[in-house]
Amino acid sequence: MSTGIISADDDADFLLSLSPASVHSALQMKAGRRYLRAFISGFFVAVPVTVTALDRLAYVARVEGASMQPFFNPEGGSDCDVVLLDRWSVRNYQVQRGDIVSVLSPKNPKQKIIKRVIGLEGDFIRTLSYKNRYVRVPDGHFWIEGDHHGHSLDSNSFGPVSVGLLHGRASHIIWPPNRWQRISPSLPPHRGPLETEEEEEDG
Repeated sequence: MSTGIISADDDADFLLSLSPASVHSALQMKAGRRYLRAFISGFFVAVPVTVTALDRLAYVARVEGASMQPFFNPEGGSDCDVVLLDRWSVRNYQVQRGDIVSVLSPKNPKQKIIKRVIGLEGDFIRTLSYKNRYVRVPDGHFWIEGDHHGHSLDSNSFGPVSVGLLHGRASHIIWPPNRWQRISPSLPPHRGPLETEEEEEDG
């Protein structure tokens, strides 16, 4: 079966039938083809390495749904924000309260969800609809919530999340252009860790 590649023997027979000037031109063409083949071969070897390297640093993702409104997708509908997710900064699983992060869903490991970090390990959290009113976040875990509580599947449904599920931190909104902004850590009003489990009741 022909692969579209001319063998060295075919090139030799072809060159013997040409004039000296044509031979020179044909040799240049042959060298060009070899260079092109080498370039293409190198390209397909190099590109996966580059993609892998970039994926370890950052990646771009669409934010779909209403769970992070009004911060993301404030207009609703089919217009979705596109965010840059920084993987390098979370390589040691270090995040801050108020960071917006992408994690593998505890309910479906094939799905990534994007939520806000409300509490870190050791924090006491007053939950919104969890089975326990107060939760102490275990070591190696954090507490995440969507900003739109009535439309979010988050720690109030499945509890503290292992930091091992952390996939990236949202650093910028990059689309649409009028929404471009850097994302800084910020906690919603009345959300965050308590000093002690009894703080809410004592107040």
